[in-house]
Amino acid sequence: MAGHEFSEPADRKGIADQTANPEAAEETRHSCDPAFQHGVVVGFDGSMSSERALAYAIGMARRSGSGLIIVHVANRLPTTVWAGCEPPVFVDVPDHRTEVLGLELACADYLSEVPWILVERGGDICHELEEVGREYAADAIVVGSTHGLVGRIFGSVAGRLARRAQRPVVVIP
Repeated sequence: MAGHEFSEPADRKGIADQTANPEAAEETRHSCDPAFQHGVVVGFDGSMSSERALAYAIGMARRSGSGLIIVHVANRLPTTVWAGCEPPVFVDVPDHRTEVLGLELACADYLSEVPWILVERGGDICHELEEVGREYAADAIVVGSTHGLVGRIFGSVAGRLARRAQRPVVVIP
């Protein structure tokens, strides 16, 4: 059984439903399908590194008989980039990449081996992966390693996540 779920970004919910209750939106974000409790969380952005992490996570979920929670963390940019105002406030930038990734994953034969969902979040990648892991009481978080100058200067997602996570983190080279 395979499936996918698209979490609407907060900015689209506000536009579509002006009468929406903020408490209800927060409650919706923290509710999760019990079928995916104690599953495997994997960070996925479509890169080669995340493809390898996804392949490993599929095998891990299949061996443990659990579900796979695929997380795509959308971009957030400071408003100072757009308006030049102080103090810097972060805003969600609509990221349609999640929809494209979801369609690609829905057509992927290799995902037919395990039940899976796709969750979109916005914000800091490490924080959001750990938050999804907490919400689903995940057994592990799988991420790909980052290579390059940016990872060396600012620290890799995998390294930061391994230092702060409350559950096992598997880093795939």
